[in-house]
Amino acid sequence: MGAACSFINCAIKKKSIEFCWLCNESKSCALLKKNREFAKTHDTSTCYQKIEENAQIIQRNGIDKFEQQQKTRENLLVAMLAEFNEGRSKSLYCVAATVMEPAELEAALNEARAQTKGMDLKQRAKIMHLILSKVAAEKNYVLKLRK
Repeated sequence: MGAACSFINCAIKKKSIEFCWLCNESKSCALLKKNREFAKTHDTSTCYQKIEENAQIIQRNGIDKFEQQQKTRENLLVAMLAEFNEGRSKSLYCVAATVMEPAELEAALNEARAQTKGMDLKQRAKIMHLILSKVAAEKNYVLKLRK
């Protein structure tokens, strides 16, 4: 039975490598180019806004450093969900954790914590949304899935 992901079929099954960033043909690969171009303007169920940048980070710094950064993003996301998700914000926080830099996420989380002491969850979520939206506007981030 074959994997549904064409990247896994190519990298793992055909070339016996972990993923595309280890391939000598990654810069000229038609499959990768097509998907990178799509990812610049569209998302599916996952946010792909940083896919090209992520591949470059991995190629430059190695997978271990990238995984550390992703773990930091995950921890910040878990905190946002635990403290500021009123039941309608998960998608926003997931995209923010993907698109924003970890330092920006941490600053937003700390600012929201400071501004929302004593507030109910709905009010805390509203403040977090405003803070994330402000950062997104300043940095030209898109904090929603682009379909």
